[in-house]
Amino acid sequence: MILYSISIIYSPGPINFLGLNQGVNNRTNKSKGFFTGVGVAFLILLLVIAYTGEKLIKKEYLLYTSIVGSIYILYLAYKIIKSSVNLNDKNNQTLTFKDGFVMEIMNPKAMLATLPLATIYFPVNNIQGIKVLIVSFILSLMASSAPFGYALIGSFFSDMMKNEKIIKRFNTIMALLLMYVAFSIFKDHVFLVFTGKALY
Repeated sequence: MILYSISIIYSPGPINFLGLNQGVNNRTNKSKGFFTGVGVAFLILLLVIAYTGEKLIKKEYLLYTSIVGSIYILYLAYKIIKSSVNLNDKNNQTLTFKDGFVMEIMNPKAMLATLPLATIYFPVNNIQGIKVLIVSFILSLMASSAPFGYALIGSFFSDMMKNEKIIKRFNTIMALLLMYVAFSIFKDHVFLVFTGKALY
């Protein structure tokens, strides 16, 4: 369960990309709300799935969260690509608690990560009752620390990137990666389902 959690939470994805972007743009400290929003959303997903099982969170819902999540990721990519780069402006495009919460709640990767944790790993490891709350809280701290860790890495590299053109190019690359993630989610969880080439 620990190896699965580490690999799924710390692997590159839209939220970790955004954390990296915040670090490169020297906004790690101002993005604490974003990191917290990610953790709170992950905690809610785990608790809801663990206590209600697959009865409440059906795989069919993944289609709808994928649509909303893809649109929201595209919106964040648009915000990044349109953001002005001013090394003296420390208030520029800081992500908030709401951004982290909404993106994690609508992130199919988060739903796909929490479903096996809550429905397979918890029962197999006899995690029930209050243990579900404790383990879910620990995992949500890990979920918060992942984009924060990426932001720290970005902060380290931001000292080397004091040129506004380099940061603008980096922002463009990050936005393009987010667009790729959004289109991949839409293709895998919406388009292929609608065309009958994939199941929920």
